[in-house]
Amino acid sequence: MSKLFKGIALFTPGGDLIYAIDPSKQGKWHTHLCVGLQELLGLSEPPHFLVPTYTATVDRWFDPESQQVQTIAEAYPAVMRYRTLLDTVFGLQGVNWKRVAWKEETCEPLIIESYRDRFPQLWQEHDLVVAYDRLQERNNESNETEKEAIALVDPSVNYVLRLFVSGNTMATEKTLQILHQLLENRLHSPYTLKVIDIFKHPEQAEINHVSAIPTLVRAWPHPVRRIVGEWEDLDRVLQVIRTV
Repeated sequence: MSKLFKGIALFTPGGDLIYAIDPSKQGKWHTHLCVGLQELLGLSEPPHFLVPTYTATVDRWFDPESQQVQTIAEAYPAVMRYRTLLDTVFGLQGVNWKRVAWKEETCEPLIIESYRDRFPQLWQEHDLVVAYDRLQERNNESNETEKEAIALVDPSVNYVLRLFVSGNTMATEKTLQILHQLLENRLHSPYTLKVIDIFKHPEQAEINHVSAIPTLVRAWPHPVRRIVGEWEDLDRVLQVIRTV
């Protein structure tokens, strides 16, 4: 039987992601992710106003009638473009994401925009893809203050990686899955990962000198390093990421 869980994700208008996988389906909620964003970005309070607009959920459950595992995946319109990334962090394959209709009184763009002055960090790009549980583990293990938790976004203490792909294809999904598993299981260091579609953002490919896909760019620490093409030797990929 496949693993059963509830998955929750919260994005910022700038494209950062914090997510949680909850096997008990009772221990984690989007309000927890709001607190996580507050810690990571140094916000004055949890950004609860994002929940009706910038969230996605996954429910993987066992249907006693069909004796099969079922998966329901739902996302608000503002985050539907991140489906490939969501599939990767939640380990999904071939799932049809359902678009959730939002309520005009809470999701009207002008209402969301009215928070920009109070929470400018949410509109900035920090290249964050953060698992809430790992954030909590770091806080518990180090017993650091809120100031040190905020420092997790400082690129001087993170690997900053950019993965350049071309469209939402099976090859892209496979590349994301391989990279996510490698970073989560073997890097053993804080990292941020941003996925960039060269069809949507050709200027980013030019700025980062990307001429082929997939290309993984280690933007920090310096010097910048690139891994181009298929990744058959994962030990080498890991070595290139770590080499100063």
